[in-house]
Amino acid sequence: MASIFGFRSRDPARDRQTDLQRFDRLAKLFDQIAAEIETEKMGLENRYRSTAANAAFLVEAMENGSASASKGSDVSVMTNSILNCERRIAELARQKGLVKELRRSLDAIVEDGSNRSGGQSAAKG
Repeated sequence: MASIFGFRSRDPARDRQTDLQRFDRLAKLFDQIAAEIETEKMGLENRYRSTAANAAFLVEAMENGSASASKGSDVSVMTNSILNCERRIAELARQKGLVKELRRSLDAIVEDGSNRSGGQSAAKG
């Protein structure tokens, strides 16, 4: 029976601090992932613009006769690259939206916990 009376629970403020530290690490991870996604997206957009411009100039040169028709395979390669970029950029946009939503959900959890623990403190005081 002595073991029952010897049990002590942790201070709720300490629990809340532990939770906030954990949520802060998670928020930082979400922010880091969002930054990685944005960096990849910007790099792809730059390559997309460059490839699209090169393809346009090559097609124009072929139409004007200043580039041989055999360059058509180069245009096909560039077209495939452009399409792949478009698909990847769309996927990154989807991922960015998901991470943003997860971050908002985390913020809501933290805010809800603050409201609940604030209400408990007011009730005790």
